[in-house]
Amino acid sequence: MIASDALALGGISHGFFTRQGGHSTGLFDSLNCGMGSGDDKHTVLKNRATVAEKLGVAPGHLLSAWQVHSPDAVVVSGPWQGEERPRVDALVTKTPGVGLGVLTADCGPVLFADPEAKVIGAAHAGWKGALGGVTARTLATMEEQGAHRANVTAVIGPMISKAAYEVGPEFPARFLEADAATARYFTPSSRAGHFMFDLPGYLADRLRAEGVGTVVNLSLCTFSDEQRFFSYRRATHRNEKDYGRLLSAIALTED
Repeated sequence: MIASDALALGGISHGFFTRQGGHSTGLFDSLNCGMGSGDDKHTVLKNRATVAEKLGVAPGHLLSAWQVHSPDAVVVSGPWQGEERPRVDALVTKTPGVGLGVLTADCGPVLFADPEAKVIGAAHAGWKGALGGVTARTLATMEEQGAHRANVTAVIGPMISKAAYEVGPEFPARFLEADAATARYFTPSSRAGHFMFDLPGYLADRLRAEGVGTVVNLSLCTFSDEQRFFSYRRATHRNEKDYGRLLSAIALTED
């Protein structure tokens, strides 16, 4: 588990969990928390229980959504009713004992906390969600629960770095059409017509522009650090049939 000093706040626990310390084997070795992976479901639940214990919540109170690369956020106050999870990419709560988790394997996990209002959030931000405004929607939802964005700390966890994120010729247009200033997040790669994309930098600057009081980027690359992190892109480059998912989570631990 990797912790950020910026989130060492009273009444709040958090962790950007690595791939280490779990029960899975093979491609999923070892703390795979993705129920959507091809890993044994019972083993994944054991891994998630390990995370819940470290976070200080009951296993059934560690929640993660059915992530669909959307900008959508939802408020939660307890475990899902039944097996159906909301199809969103950000969760917000002000309920103690509820853990909010996001699953990633190159996309950006962002954990949010307003320690004064006791409101927390967690967002899954790939390029599509980031461009669509998942961080803005998370902040707006937190404010509906009493938070003030100037008091919010947001930490960007392990994700693919600019050095490892090559995109094709058509990719930058999506961002440039929304804001010409986003050109600064793209630099030419060694392949003609391709670019290296700084998604972590884009996320950090967007959070600052959205009025977040404290923004921290842990600057940890999932692609390049195989010992600690799963990576979808690394698995794809190797033609591996599947990959594990990392879990980043935050919880309120007291009233």
